[in-house]
Amino acid sequence: MDRFSYANHDRASGGVVHDRTLDGKSITDPRQSADYVWLAIARRALSYLEQQTEVDKTRLGAIGYSYGGTLMWALGTDPRLKAIVPHFGIGWIEYWRNNAVWMYKVPYVEPPKTPGEELFLATMAPEAYVPYVTAATLYLNGSNDHHGCGERGLESFKRFARGVPWSFAVQARGHHNTDKLDQDTKMWLEKYVLGKDIFWPAHPKSEIKLDADGVPELRVTPASPERLQKVEMYYAQKEPVCMNRIWRDLTPVKQGSTWIAKMPVLNVNDYVFGYANLIYDTTVVRSTDFNAAIPAKLGNAKATDTVTALYTGDGGLGAWSNVVETEGIGGIKGFRCTDNKLGTGTELTSKAEWRATSPEAQLAFKFYCTQPQTLILTAGDFATEIEITAAEDRWQEMTVPANKLLNPANQRHLASWKGVAGIHLKPKAGADITKVLFAKFNWLLPGQAPAPKN
Repeated sequence: MDRFSYANHDRASGGVVHDRTLDGKSITDPRQSADYVWLAIARRALSYLEQQTEVDKTRLGAIGYSYGGTLMWALGTDPRLKAIVPHFGIGWIEYWRNNAVWMYKVPYVEPPKTPGEELFLATMAPEAYVPYVTAATLYLNGSNDHHGCGERGLESFKRFARGVPWSFAVQARGHHNTDKLDQDTKMWLEKYVLGKDIFWPAHPKSEIKLDADGVPELRVTPASPERLQKVEMYYAQKEPVCMNRIWRDLTPVKQGSTWIAKMPVLNVNDYVFGYANLIYDTTVVRSTDFNAAIPAKLGNAKATDTVTALYTGDGGLGAWSNVVETEGIGGIKGFRCTDNKLGTGTELTSKAEWRATSPEAQLAFKFYCTQPQTLILTAGDFATEIEITAAEDRWQEMTVPANKLLNPANQRHLASWKGVAGIHLKPKAGADITKVLFAKFNWLLPGQAPAPKN
């Protein structure tokens, strides 16, 4: 088994090697990293594929999801591939995300890079391969994904070689899912791998400006407007951490060839962010650039937003601590915890309108997660471990009876959820609660149907 420990691929024994070895020292050779091995495996898989008699080796494409998306950027430099579609995994994680070097953090600071980080960023990081990509590239991501690195990732497209086709689409409030964009994949591969005559719009223009009253607005000028079916606009305020932003829908109005939407802000000295998704008659979705501006620097800006407009008071987003709104597969809206140390919780169960009314009630909720996690659910002095299983294609449901929770001090089980003052969720050591989406917390009686799908 020693031969499988190269670059330490076993997460259970110290973690995977990227820019530093298990003893914390900087790597001195790219071959020390696990990424080197996985890139070699991907190329060998491609070589095996092209040798199969039923395969036309002149028409090869590749799709990668999550870490598979990470591999796509290096694989896209292989001239045997006509097109690639990375879902997430665009890079800018080692050093950048890991050191919280966010593009719009104020003040913006880049700490010194270690020798291992310098070497990794130059040789193994996905963004290092971008200038050498020859395959037509479609990138799909979620605006709140933990692995796609948000606007930092979109900087990669400024590095593409001239003449290499590229496009991207970002699902608003998406976590590790792109179900509203996935139709792009088939059309992209048919266009650039099979050579079919499929319409694909040029990249749109977009910018943030102030209106006559000083209110920021997002302006979008689409390509091929005659084939445009719908314009969806979104904006967020202040938050520099891409996966923690609260994205709000805008109502665009068409003025000539440009679509315009107001972006009311709380503070004209904080960043405001905006982008749009353009949906065409073929169902192709193409996103604009990520736009960011400090309104006060654009002119005589005016703050017109209110705090109450940002949060709901219905037991949803506003009821839980350390969370951001997300939208999972199937369009179900929920929230994701943003603090892996503190976790999340709510005290609304102490209020009459949110209290469990029956001694037999069970806590029920939906969750979406692509990597299994173990969480600790607590209610006062009582606690239990809950296993969050992985599924990429669907939300899952969990029901927790009160007697599953135990008080370790006296070994008594929780008799009832009725009267519980609050509930909290934290990750077990080694787990990551920020990778789990939650939705539709409610009380169920035994045998009662779970919350509806939408």
